[in-house]
Order: sequence, then structure tokens, then C-alpha cells
Amino acid sequence: MANDDAEVLASVGPRLRALRARHELTLAELARTTGISVSTLSRLESGERKPNLELLLPLARAYRVPLDELVGAPQVGDPRVRLKPITRHGATIIPLTQLPGGPQAYKMVIPVTRCEPELRTHEGYEWLYVLSGKLRLMLAEHDVVLRAGEAAEFDTRVPHWFGSTGDAPVEILSLFGAQGERIHVRAKPLAP
Repeated sequence: MANDDAEVLASVGPRLRALRARHELTLAELARTTGISVSTLSRLESGERKPNLELLLPLARAYRVPLDELVGAPQVGDPRVRLKPITRHGATIIPLTQLPGGPQAYKMVIPVTRCEPELRTHEGYEWLYVLSGKLRLMLAEHDVVLRAGEAAEFDTRVPHWFGSTGDAPVEILSLFGAQGERIHVRAKPLAP
């Protein structure tokens, strides 16, 4: 057992004793409430008996506390993800993946002013999904407008550019991967 686990288990007894004192209960009263013998309760509080779920669950119910409080579970940290946006070619880009290698995910906010095409090429494969606004995508000789809910994918070695139609900013999700990594969307087939 790891040292951290041993420390957690060793702290259960003192917590149980403190809870019983706070509730002003004797071992006998607690034994009647929980169905756990006085000797077992005493050994739990002194650390002579290792706690298990069969003992801790009735104690948590008797004290009306979450099981976490009996074992001193670590506090849950702040669940918010703090992403660091960057600005490139006038667009705000928020990396959604943190690990290098493999496909990378980004949320992009493209301003209304990014509407003059400048086709580029580079290694890779890209998948775009429009969250809001209208995205103009130029891909070789194709010039298309994608609306919210539409997606496109393409080989980035083909000359391409995407930006706003000039009407409003556009928000997209972008998945970018190395050459040969195509995006596979699993969707229910449409009924004929």
C-alpha cells in the first residue's frame, strides 16, 4: 500500500472519534444506531481495525455526512480549463489539445475583417466544423460558404484559405492532423 493510502487510513480513526464527540454520542449509543459492536467501533477509532465500506457506510449515515468526510478524501480541484488563446492571421485561436503529436484540436474565432483570400499549402489534413457565422472556404478551384452545423475536410497540400464571408465573425472547431490522418465521423445513416 502506498504511503498516501496508509496516511488516509490512519486518519480515519481520529475523524470518527471527533465526529462522535461532536454528536455527543457514547460508543454504546453509536453501536445501537449503526449495528456495529462497541468493540469494533472502539478499535476503529483507535486505529487497531482498518476501516472498510461495510463499517464506514453505516457510520456516514449515522453522522449524516458524506463518506468522503470520514476518509478525508482530497478536495476536488477547480474543474475549469484555463486555455491560453493566441492570435494568428487576425484570428483568435484556442488550442484544445495539450499534448504534442497526433491530431490537434482548436477553437477559432475569425473576425469579419479576415475576408481577403490568401491561399496557402502545408503538410497535413484538416477538418473544420462551423459553430456560428458563415465560413468562406476556398480549396483549389472551389469557393464555398459553410454555415453553422456544416463541416468540411481537406488535404492541406491543396491550396486553401478560410475566413469570414465579410458579414460577421465566424466561430469554428478545427481538427488538424499529420498527412494521412483523416477524420472519421460516426453518424447514423440517413433513411432512404
